[in-house]
Amino acid sequence: MAKQNVAEQFVDILVRAGVQRLYGVVGDSLNPVVDAIRRNSAIDWIQVRHEEVAAFAAGAEAQITGKLAACAGSCGPGNLHLINGLYDAHRSMAPVLALASHIPSGEIGLGYFQETHPDQLFRECSHYCEMISNPQQMPRLVQTAIQHAIGRSGVSVVSLPGDIASHAAPEKSIEHALVTSRPTVRPGDTEIDKLVQMIDEAKRVTLFCGSGTAGAHAEVMQFAERIKSPVGHALRGKEWIQYDNPYDVGMSGLLGYGAAYEATHECDLLILLGTDFPYNAFLPDDVKIAQVDIRPEHLGRRSKLDLAVWGEVRETLRCLTPRVRAKSDRRFLDKMLKKHADALEGVIKAYTRKVEKHTPIHPEYVASVLDELADQDAVFTVDTGMCNVWAARYISPNGRRRIIGSFSHGSMANALPQAIGAQFIDRNRQVVSMSGDGGFAMLMGDFLTLVQYDLPVKIVLFNNSSLSMVELEMLVAGLPSYGTTNRNPDFAAIARAAGAYGVRVEKPKQLAGALKDAFRHKGPALVDVVTDPNALSIPPKISAEMVTGFALSASKIVLDGGVGRMVQMARSNLRNVRRP
Repeated sequence: MAKQNVAEQFVDILVRAGVQRLYGVVGDSLNPVVDAIRRNSAIDWIQVRHEEVAAFAAGAEAQITGKLAACAGSCGPGNLHLINGLYDAHRSMAPVLALASHIPSGEIGLGYFQETHPDQLFRECSHYCEMISNPQQMPRLVQTAIQHAIGRSGVSVVSLPGDIASHAAPEKSIEHALVTSRPTVRPGDTEIDKLVQMIDEAKRVTLFCGSGTAGAHAEVMQFAERIKSPVGHALRGKEWIQYDNPYDVGMSGLLGYGAAYEATHECDLLILLGTDFPYNAFLPDDVKIAQVDIRPEHLGRRSKLDLAVWGEVRETLRCLTPRVRAKSDRRFLDKMLKKHADALEGVIKAYTRKVEKHTPIHPEYVASVLDELADQDAVFTVDTGMCNVWAARYISPNGRRRIIGSFSHGSMANALPQAIGAQFIDRNRQVVSMSGDGGFAMLMGDFLTLVQYDLPVKIVLFNNSSLSMVELEMLVAGLPSYGTTNRNPDFAAIARAAGAYGVRVEKPKQLAGALKDAFRHKGPALVDVVTDPNALSIPPKISAEMVTGFALSASKIVLDGGVGRMVQMARSNLRNVRRP
């Protein structure tokens, strides 16, 4: 039997860790690894057109499965293209292993063709970043990288020179059992005792939930019922906490709606559950705050805490709920539910006013129809910008749908690449990319990846020929919009020319039929919807002084526009409010 080389051993370790595919673009320094994959039936090489797409796809796969995913780039410029997608995966706490192949080991440090230093370049977007400079480091270094990615929920990067990859793997190398899942973590008794005391002493408690509430929906609802607490959420908490929630008061933040902001400011105890919500301008500074998070480095970095609790949300609540005194006073909860319903009613008119006849088409209407027609277990990938607004306000979670976006890193062009990773997991599950024209155009080349692998991703393109979120930022900052207009082609025609299904929609009455036809199509499809660039309006009262990027410098901003089926939920929840 022929002796393994380092590349073959690397691939075998990936397989043992559960990796089923490696996304990337081939190149000479990667050739030994790609050839090892060719000869290993347990793993596939997924050829994309841009390495940034490889990293986004791997990150999306890891977020949906909760398991390790992998991507690769060739030396120098090849692996540099990975960096934006890796930043996104790392900030999304997605376990991803990236292979950054390197120039020949004997040329490192001598200004060789395409030389960079990946073991230094990727340190900020990874938990572990090391170079294999000697075959004797195998397999321990790769195993260590994998366990960093899984154990700390983020990115690990292995730099491997092409010549080292071709060398024989060391004999009698040590391969240990790999950790491929995370343990449950509960807080210490001291922290639980302190939190129980704070809750029992508080008259008005609000819960604010983030992505750390994944898998803890039942526990959050039970806890909220026991202490009669309104429940708000951040954008990344929406898919885990909004559905089947009789205590829902909406979302806070730049894209927020409802009464979440009021509920977090009018309570006397705010409990942050599994959220690293970045906008401290939306958090109160005059109420007591307790925070529960699995990552201790997140505790207290957004607001001053009265209590920091290190632990998983689900395990913390399982310990906490039986010990707190049940509250009977619903007045604060009912007040917030009423405010929430009133707030939604106040903006619903913008959505219901003749949108079926309005041209260019209201993007709110597109998102609402999409929400109605998409599968109940669909995966939505959402471009940064105004698509975030429409997804936040119109896509209805139900415990089975997933909503993936660049919600922490805020990168353009994420939706299509993430849809690729989501669709490879399960070709029979509906994957919908909610793409903006700016984001889609940025990485449009990988539409060809959908065609090459016949991936049945459905792209719903919100085409308003502008970078409208940037226009909004300029407007609020008192600047005239500049450099935000796109001269776009007929994207549906481009899709058809590439060999996919493509249809252009310019009138509202065409929309539902076009979406249904695209969803029925067996392969990749693109629905190019011409939407109104002026759909987003600013109400007359704005307390924000300026917007820089996505961060508010002063207070909250309310974006006009409807909120779809959330109004129905709010009305339903009002049935629980006691009448005087």
